Amino acid sequence: MNGIVDHPLRYDLSHELHARPYPTVAAPAAAAFLALKKRADAAARDHEIDRQHLINLLDRHGASHPKSGATTHTADIGRHQIKWESHSEFVTYTAYRKGISNRPFDPSEFEVFPEDWLADAPGERLTSALIHIDRMKAEKEIAEDVLDLFVNESVAVSYVADDNAVIAGDFRIDPAGHLRFMINASEDIGRRRLGRIMTHLCEIESYKSLSMLGLARSRDMSPRVGELDQKLNQLVGDMPGGSVCAEDTLDALLNISAELESIVAQSSYRFGATMAYADIVKQRISVLREARFNGRQTFGEFMMRRYEPAIRTVASTSERLENMSQRTVRAAELLRTRVDVERSAQNQDLLESMDRRADAQLRLQRTVEGLSVVAVSYYAVSLASFLVYPFAEPSGLSKDMLTAMIALPVVGLVWWMIRRIRKSIG
Repeated sequence: MNGIVDHPLRYDLSHELHARPYPTVAAPAAAAFLALKKRADAAARDHEIDRQHLINLLDRHGASHPKSGATTHTADIGRHQIKWESHSEFVTYTAYRKGISNRPFDPSEFEVFPEDWLADAPGERLTSALIHIDRMKAEKEIAEDVLDLFVNESVAVSYVADDNAVIAGDFRIDPAGHLRFMINASEDIGRRRLGRIMTHLCEIESYKSLSMLGLARSRDMSPRVGELDQKLNQLVGDMPGGSVCAEDTLDALLNISAELESIVAQSSYRFGATMAYADIVKQRISVLREARFNGRQTFGEFMMRRYEPAIRTVASTSERLENMSQRTVRAAELLRTRVDVERSAQNQDLLESMDRRADAQLRLQRTVEGLSVVAVSYYAVSLASFLVYPFAEPSGLSKDMLTAMIALPVVGLVWWMIRRIRKSIG
């Protein structure tokens, strides 16, 4: 292997696969999760600002700093261990500690993130959650906890990790402003495996919230898209009758097409991200390997009933915009063809009119030429008469007779000369 040259990105790409290790968690434990996102242009934000905001929190506890350009960092802050991750559009903080409060989902658990530090965040709260991790209990006890802690009509509960844990959550925001997730873990489950379950729940919630932004965008643009669709249908419907000027219709279609392209440009990233995030949500749920608990709906069933229709709405809106753009392009092409045909007919009529005018001009020209022969011949005969008048008496002919004798040759000569000149010019 001596002398071989490594690709400059070889180690970076290899380390990327190991850049986000799962935390190690042992039951009982409590965790607080926070996801922050800029309202606009989140993907193009300055990631160094996010890193500095993390450092401000770490400095309050004298914790180690992340490396420059790091996308993940784990440190101890007081009783908690905190894991920070920087993603393409958002950053997440997961703070967890050993032991649980006497009251599950105590809002004080979120005080690990100071209020003044939260107020200075370079973004807005996308979602936050409290996670209650307890030892495995009997099914009856877990069922009672579910009834006490969650909204019954929307709660999802299931066995995961080969029945070594039970997870529960209703995806509702509680009075303190957080979502709630509960994990009951058996003694047989490993600490890293339990950390994976906790991480998957946080990822399901964060990516679910991000993908729902596409639904909000879809709803905002739906009224205008509907108006454009109605205008497009009306324009296309009026095309066969030809009751409207083709050029005016083409201008209207081009305006609709331009506005549609603007809407597509503004929404394509969000819609594409929505579908990508939705796939991640499905993947994270699938790796949990859910089994039904006590007849309750699973997380997968909850998403199928409540979440997937929202994602299909986004996909439908994206497809509708694409179809409208294609219809507009096809209609514009047909109208351009119609306009070209009409212009060709107009050009043909114009050419025929020009031909008629050219024929008329030619006839007029010939008439003028004929008249010019007469006029020039008249003056030529007059001049020639003056030349032959002195020979009238010697020849015994009158002047009129001499004029008559030379008139025809002179006229012929004039006609031949004018014809010669016209041929040399033409």
